Amino acid sequence: MTPDHPPSPAPRRRAAALLPDLAPWRSSRDFRLLWCAGAITVFGSALTLVALPLQLKELTGSPLAVGALGAVELVPLIVFGLYGGALADALDRRGLIIRTEAALGVMSALLLLNSLLPHPLVWPLYAVAAAASALTGLQRPALDAIVPRIVPREQLAAAAALNALRWQLGTIAGPAVAGWLLAWAGLRWAYALDAATFAVSVLLALKLAPSPASHDASRPSLRGIAEGARYAWSRKELLGTYAIDLTAMLFAFPLAIFPFLADDLDAPWALGMMYAALPAGSAVVSLTSGWTTRIHRHGRAVVLAAAGWGLAVTAAGQLHSVWLVLLCLALAGSCDMVSGIFRSAMWNGTIPDALRGRLAGIELLSYSAGPQLGQLRIGSMAALTSVRTSIWAGGALCFAAVGLLALALPKLMAYDARTDEHAAALRAGGAADEDSAPRTASAGA
Repeated sequence: MTPDHPPSPAPRRRAAALLPDLAPWRSSRDFRLLWCAGAITVFGSALTLVALPLQLKELTGSPLAVGALGAVELVPLIVFGLYGGALADALDRRGLIIRTEAALGVMSALLLLNSLLPHPLVWPLYAVAAAASALTGLQRPALDAIVPRIVPREQLAAAAALNALRWQLGTIAGPAVAGWLLAWAGLRWAYALDAATFAVSVLLALKLAPSPASHDASRPSLRGIAEGARYAWSRKELLGTYAIDLTAMLFAFPLAIFPFLADDLDAPWALGMMYAALPAGSAVVSLTSGWTTRIHRHGRAVVLAAAGWGLAVTAAGQLHSVWLVLLCLALAGSCDMVSGIFRSAMWNGTIPDALRGRLAGIELLSYSAGPQLGQLRIGSMAALTSVRTSIWAGGALCFAAVGLLALALPKLMAYDARTDEHAAALRAGGAADEDSAPRTASAGA
């Protein structure tokens, strides 16, 4: 008999190369705390993501009324997102995160109170949506800007993938639970559970180490915001990432129309699955994201992923099988995740810490204002044409617009993390940055 031979390590190495890099989780206590707090919040917010448009649909029966959520959220997001970026550079980022997280919990409690009325009112839904959008604008730049302080520079891409996985797990589990809650217990339980998750996330965030502003940080001002805008304008490859993401979300963001698409497919039972399909596709990429560390031409990856998003949404609007529609939505989610990983890698790997909060405010406009405008676009088009047309036409417009932007943005297409001057400057000055910028607790704290 021939002796048994141990299996070759090559397949194990290939499998390990695909798995997400857990180095940020192992090396940073604060990253673990922030990750867990964010996962709990995302889960709760996903419940409201399903409940709020469904409640509007039940109260108004209008796709335009549901799509108008994007309109009322847009202006607060723009104004407070830019101001939130300035605050993130001038204040303790931990404190800003905690205060806004608590205020967002209050917003969920107000939705719960309205749902308990004998005849729930419509206007509070829009008012709370606008206020929550403003609070998100204040908070998100601090959340983004704190990561490079608590994670080593060489682990930023891995941290981006893990943070995306956190979002995906919450937005998969949230809609699934929301579908059950809405069917068997009603809207009030979805809002109540969302409010409870904010309370838990605040308790976790309180354990974060302080993250004060740099010693030479200036007070928040219009001049400071303008300084960040001038820097962004000087970086055409960064502008390209903003433009690509804004275009993709404007033309091909389908979430607002899901309640009506489920009815069109005669599958109201699949509503929660539609909301979960996008993050499920994203999760597949995150769980196999080891390959992303070997990609250096991040701009090209962003463009190709955005084009794939448009094609997948186009197909979802054309198909009549609910399972094929769900598959297309999952493919769209995977493309969006690829784009998000490489956008984040470009931002965190090339923007100085002193400007990171203000640039995060501008980034917020590109990846959050786009979906708000997209909700308005798809709701308006559905009211004028049909649910299906609003979906597939938006996807086709996205694909065409991304192609035009790729031709118009040569610096984005040429970006290479190995040779980019800004990335090289940050790598060269990494030790100086660590000496001057406050660091939060690590795994040994």
